[in-house]
Amino acid sequence: MKVKNKYVIRSRISEAKFRQIILLFSEDLSATQISHLTSLSRQTINKYLTAIRLRILELSLLQSDPLVGQIEVDESYFGARRVRGKRGRGARGKTIVFGLLKRGDQVYTEIVSDCSSATLQRIIKGKTSIDSVIHSDGWRGYNGLVDFGYKKHFRVHHSKSEFARGNSHINGIESFWGYAKNRLVKFKGMDKSMFNLHLKECEFRFNNRKQNIYKVLLGMFRKESLKLS
Repeated sequence: MKVKNKYVIRSRISEAKFRQIILLFSEDLSATQISHLTSLSRQTINKYLTAIRLRILELSLLQSDPLVGQIEVDESYFGARRVRGKRGRGARGKTIVFGLLKRGDQVYTEIVSDCSSATLQRIIKGKTSIDSVIHSDGWRGYNGLVDFGYKKHFRVHHSKSEFARGNSHINGIESFWGYAKNRLVKFKGMDKSMFNLHLKECEFRFNNRKQNIYKVLLGMFRKESLKLS
């Protein structure tokens, strides 16, 4: 008997069961918890959650409209604890993530190989309008943004214990880093190849924090059915 499910291509579970998975996922329950509450195997749940996260990643990559307004930029390090003797940018054993946050609105994240000017400024130019106001810390990787046409670039110098100067600060993006790291703690032992999926899920949840995530997800899959690998 063919299972009716308009949200998933060739689904082996009912639409009602899939909606239950989406509801529990939207409430940020773990795969183990969702497996228990749905009476589906952990393997089945992992397959669906991976497919959902892949769709979230695809949507992030498709969003091409540049961020416009007050933009905070910063990098953060995720993963293993710092190795003794290795400090600051370039700390060994960590995944470097660069982020841009439009105040009061959305964040965009991207894994980077380094924090050089070429790497960071390529992303800034690709993801923000030239009319935006850029806020950063004092890292030299941000030197020269004015030369690319960004007329307003304000800095706070953390090395001098300066964290805000009037409207100049990066408190918003730093708050996002805190949220993402606290949330990812529960995925201990995560395969490194899965990190970007979980990072983009944090980005998705943050960007839809004022929305009903359950309804947002159902709308996504109603518009284009989910395909399992």
